[in-house]
Amino acid sequence: MFRKTITALALLFALSYSAMAQETGSVLIRNATVLTITNGTLENSDVLVLNGKISRIGTSLSAPDGVETIDATGRFLMPGIIDAHSHIALSSINESSSPVTAEVTMEDVVNPYDLSIYRALAGGVTTSHIMHGSANVIGGQNETIKHRWGVTNPDGLRFEGAPRTIKFALGENPTRVHGKRGGRSGNAIRPVTRMGVEAVLRDAFSDARRYMDAWDRYETERTRNPRATRPEYNERSEVIADIIRGQILVHCHSYRADEILMLMRVLKDFGVDSITFQHANEAFKVAPELAEFGAYASVFSDWWSYKFEVYYSTAYNAAILTRNGVVTSINSDSRELNRHLYHEAAKSQRYGGLTDTEALSMITINPALQLGINDRVGSIEVGKDGDLTIFDGHPLSVYAVPQMTFVDGVKYFDRDEDRDDVRLRVNPSSEIDSYVEQVSGLHSVHGIRKIEERRNR
Repeated sequence: MFRKTITALALLFALSYSAMAQETGSVLIRNATVLTITNGTLENSDVLVLNGKISRIGTSLSAPDGVETIDATGRFLMPGIIDAHSHIALSSINESSSPVTAEVTMEDVVNPYDLSIYRALAGGVTTSHIMHGSANVIGGQNETIKHRWGVTNPDGLRFEGAPRTIKFALGENPTRVHGKRGGRSGNAIRPVTRMGVEAVLRDAFSDARRYMDAWDRYETERTRNPRATRPEYNERSEVIADIIRGQILVHCHSYRADEILMLMRVLKDFGVDSITFQHANEAFKVAPELAEFGAYASVFSDWWSYKFEVYYSTAYNAAILTRNGVVTSINSDSRELNRHLYHEAAKSQRYGGLTDTEALSMITINPALQLGINDRVGSIEVGKDGDLTIFDGHPLSVYAVPQMTFVDGVKYFDRDEDRDDVRLRVNPSSEIDSYVEQVSGLHSVHGIRKIEERRNR
């Protein structure tokens, strides 16, 4: 009871402080084509945001005194885009010291000065799920942030009230980092194989169950015996116990269909029913099984073959999952792609024949569902947060460009007011151009890294 009381008080204080720190705004956006996502498309409609919340949706609305009015005639208004898998605004990614590091958390290393936050706003993105890396079978806890560019305290970015989430990883990543660290001479650190990954998961969950049982016995015994011995508090076991209790949502790096099935079996054995498979390149092979379990998938639109583990992939993945009833989102896993998610949704529509609403849902309401924040964001509805973006054309058009982005009713990006010093400018006469040409056929992240290395020489 003492432990739970302290935790509750700490959470209450954190939420109270966070709530006090957030800036909200008011704005009336008029005459837009409103893509509500959940309630169809509204032509020539207005959306009124008051004190950070969507207050009214309709036509011929009037703004209260002092509220800015924006004429969006000929433009499209949609919910702020949500990236379910990102690493922006982080100064550290992997705590790779152990196959299980559930005790660490991304909230400790959030950098509010990261320019990627602003650039994400320029792409219409208002929320990112910033994640631990994939070096561990059970990695650290993630953080969901709103892109309130300009705040100086990391707490100002926190999506207040968002559920806790944690990063798992399957396959090559943890076996490469840990299994081969000590070689195969008997002193290697598990997991060495995919079988070892499952063993690490089962051991961690079993330890957490024993930990929970010990505390339950203590809570029962102390009512009869005030001198009962308290179990030793263990942060790692406490976090994994919270997964079993349903208080933390699992987001798992995965590629192959066999390991996706494996993790669902493990979770079922321990009574865990919340899982979003990240990347999930082979999820299309087990789409009915994912739907039956109630699992979610957050995938790339068309990334594959950057290593052998993802050789068997398809750009139809998102569409196949959607047609099988799996709530699916498109993510970036990239500072650059983060601001082009509307293009990624359009590619999934192009390959899979998705409707406009289905495609846009993959970067709005679906990731909101996966992060447990769908009651606040992901669609344009009265009562939801004023997280909105205005496009000069339909967001699924290759020609569309975001014009303004709002978070909690506050305008954080305006293309007409965009400053030169927040843009990446490359001198066209510099030798970097030749390097761009050389790496143009490579994965974009690798290409950017090569360019940056060249600059730093």
